[in-house]
Amino acid sequence: MEEFIAFTKDLKENLLEDLFYKYTEGRKFNRKDYDDFAIVKKESYPLFDQIEKWETEAQAIVHKLPIFPNQITNTKDNLEIMILHSYFHDVRRKRFMELYHSVLYNFDLVLDQFDAQ
Repeated sequence: MEEFIAFTKDLKENLLEDLFYKYTEGRKFNRKDYDDFAIVKKESYPLFDQIEKWETEAQAIVHKLPIFPNQITNTKDNLEIMILHSYFHDVRRKRFMELYHSVLYNFDLVLDQFDAQ
């Protein structure tokens, strides 16, 4: 359980903030350029693996978490969408921030539950 909490904290502090930085300050990739696509694919593959691992671990201990199974699935989906938007900048800032705050809220729910204990 502590390993899962540490992993969630790492995703919140590193992955989520990196995605936000890439969206706001990073280079905009051209989705029609094959070289850009290859770079995005190479850089994002490990991120997708991390998110998949987090979802699997969260679903395994969902009965101990203060969130529902569909929130775990939605958090995973939102993170995957954020990865793509952080590279291609193909969504308005408002929508990106909605995704960001949704993921942040669910991470905070999990982390707050165990910080209180």
